[in-house]
Amino acid sequence: MRILSTNIAAPQQDPGGADRVSGIDKKPHELIQVFAPGPSYGDGSGVRGDVIGDTKHHGGAEKAVYAFAREELDYWQQLLGRELPPGVFGENLTTTGVDWSAQLINQRMSIGTAVLEVSISRQPCRTFAAWLDERGWVKRFAQHGDCGAYLRVIEPGDIRPGDSIKLFDAPTHPITMRTLFAANMGDRDAAAAVLEADCVPSTYRERFEKMLRSQ
Repeated sequence: MRILSTNIAAPQQDPGGADRVSGIDKKPHELIQVFAPGPSYGDGSGVRGDVIGDTKHHGGAEKAVYAFAREELDYWQQLLGRELPPGVFGENLTTTGVDWSAQLINQRMSIGTAVLEVSISRQPCRTFAAWLDERGWVKRFAQHGDCGAYLRVIEPGDIRPGDSIKLFDAPTHPITMRTLFAANMGDRDAAAAVLEADCVPSTYRERFEKMLRSQ
């Protein structure tokens, strides 16, 4: 398991039509420096020099760094019949040899000189759909079930292409990123499992509790 590409945003007008800059178009850089931003979404990226456009839904400690597998880009590249270079899904880390959907929530790992931790799932949005310009993209992405992974920064440091990804001891609960993503997309059984495991931030617990209370 290793890093294939480290990516930082090339700012552009939000492709979803909002009157703001978007950071979804990320380009390879020779290294990224990661750190723990403030707790809230509006507190910015955990990657120095990166751009967060939608500060209402992105950035902050739980979404400090975004990772996505090259193998998944290859899957979509073949399915869509178009080239998908590293960073095109808005990821800071393009990895190889990692199945992010199978990683347990709160799994810690060392990458380069940093220590990161699997945090929460991506929620595909209008900006993502407009950027790829693929019909029904949000639904297709959600149904496939692999959203990559947002990562917390436990210890700041530098990450470069070629750095290995070394997992620490696994958490004791069974909740994977795939399960959390399904819950985030409205799967009630998955939401119940996540609540039982008690492994996500309070905002997610409250969201899933509300979901299960509704008819």
